[in-house]
Amino acid sequence: MDYYKKYRLAVGRPAIVVVLLLVSVFVVHGQTGGSTIASQKASVTEFDVNGLRVLVRKRENAKTVSGGLFIKGGARNITAKSAGIERLTLQVATEASKSYSRDVLRRELAQTGSALGAGVTNDYGVINFATTSANYARTWKVFSDVVLNPTFADPDVERVREVILTGLRNREDDADDYLDSLQEQLIYSDHPYANDVSGTEETISSFKPADLRAYHKDLMQTSKLLLVIVGNVDPATVEEGVRSSFGKLPVGRYKETAYPKLDFSKPTLDVTARELPTNYIKGVFNAPSLKDDDYYPMRVAITILRNRLFEEVRQRRQLSYAPNASLDNFEVNTGNIYVSAVDANRTMTVMLDEIKRLRRDLVREYDIESVAGGFLTSYYLDQETNAAQAVDLAKFELIGGGWENSFSLLDRIRSVKPEDVRAVSQKYLKNLRFVVVGNPVAIEKAIFLQELN
Repeated sequence: MDYYKKYRLAVGRPAIVVVLLLVSVFVVHGQTGGSTIASQKASVTEFDVNGLRVLVRKRENAKTVSGGLFIKGGARNITAKSAGIERLTLQVATEASKSYSRDVLRRELAQTGSALGAGVTNDYGVINFATTSANYARTWKVFSDVVLNPTFADPDVERVREVILTGLRNREDDADDYLDSLQEQLIYSDHPYANDVSGTEETISSFKPADLRAYHKDLMQTSKLLLVIVGNVDPATVEEGVRSSFGKLPVGRYKETAYPKLDFSKPTLDVTARELPTNYIKGVFNAPSLKDDDYYPMRVAITILRNRLFEEVRQRRQLSYAPNASLDNFEVNTGNIYVSAVDANRTMTVMLDEIKRLRRDLVREYDIESVAGGFLTSYYLDQETNAAQAVDLAKFELIGGGWENSFSLLDRIRSVKPEDVRAVSQKYLKNLRFVVVGNPVAIEKAIFLQELN
């Protein structure tokens, strides 16, 4: 989640600059809230239970415990015909289980102040929980039974199905959601990511309870799973619970296959006509992933670009309220620039000129220090909850080269040099593939398809 953007929009540009300047003092002098990388790593215990990898981060002062069972594979687990089955399976699983009917489950969660959830991304799925430290043992029984023994009762399947379908039907009603959908169709053509993990109306409507039971059975092999728990809980207690539940699962022979690369060999432009008061534009480019050394200077480059777009497009020229540049966090990664503007050609000229400047000129050390300060702020915002820390550990373990790398983010950002920013800008900020929803007549192709020198 882009906390920096949300905070900037909430308090305004001057306030965020003050925050960045104040917090960057600590970053420049190597302070990270008194916590060193070594001590952070030492707080994590890792072990294996019958092929199931488990990470436990103990936080003695925390009053809560959060965790998740992460399913490897993401879009690689599905086909065009089965798109969305993992999402539906995981969400229905949290409705009821063998030992906890729907009513009993909700009463148990309410009494313990606990919550269950489920979700999917292009790279993994998850069933997660959150509870108080005092109720961890009680909630663990609920969580493990929901994961291992979901009932997939017909009423539960239909209830969750309808919620998902409502969201899918609303996607085209929102211009930004529709733009994202078109962008994914274009960029992920002939790639596993083309299999929409959220599902389609056709696929979600087609799945029967028996399909979900069969899919769930295939998921339950320890070689396909990762368990991450964060909070005030003893790792030995976690291990005991895992052995008595998930330790009975088959290991299986799951092996992840490498994703193919995306095609960014040349710039492209795809315009979808819609009668709208403005044009919605997204330009996507190739980007390094979490496990790549280029990821860190790219994070700096994108943040500097975002700031410049805000200044040039919104503040100085008032061409758009919300220009943006962002970097995704997928195993096969992309970044993008985005804007909604009436004068699409003039706006995009300004935005592409800022990319050219980033590719051509060295940024100031001060700019990087400010970005590092911003990352320190967002890092601690992200780390406020056990749930966020669990996701962070899992994300780095699954697609970021190992969970240990989650603790070196700030140091890696702090070590970025102006030459690194220019190098990654030249390497990645080119051959943008544009998707536009709006008025085709208002789009001058030469501007969007120009070479970025």
